[in-house]
Amino acid sequence: MDDSKALSIVSALANGVNPQTGEVFDIDSPYQSADVIRALYVAVRALEMVTRTKARNARTRMPGNAGKPWTEEEDRELLEKFDGGETVAQLARAHDRTMAGIQARLERHGRMQGQGLQWRGRSAAALATIHGDRA
Repeated sequence: MDDSKALSIVSALANGVNPQTGEVFDIDSPYQSADVIRALYVAVRALEMVTRTKARNARTRMPGNAGKPWTEEEDRELLEKFDGGETVAQLARAHDRTMAGIQARLERHGRMQGQGLQWRGRSAAALATIHGDRA
């Protein structure tokens, strides 16, 4: 079941309506209980957030692995390919991550040093010094 269908069903239930028939539930129905209605509206908000997040990600076209933790195997593969001469762009495509994510990972492993990564006008090396993360 897709998220929009689930949202439609849960919204109907939260509004006291049978999603299959469109009939309003009787007053003594569990779906008319205040706590059940509140819980259903929490579920509605959560599904709406998931829908908005998916829509935003589709618009920005973020790589599928962006922000996900790195496995030891993926780290090893990244370093081997980088040492073998692959570019950051090639590595980003191969690992389905952003170029900034690849650069940050290579910096973490000592293969790159603040090459163009900026945050509010400060290089990654300057930020590391500010935060006491000395290499």
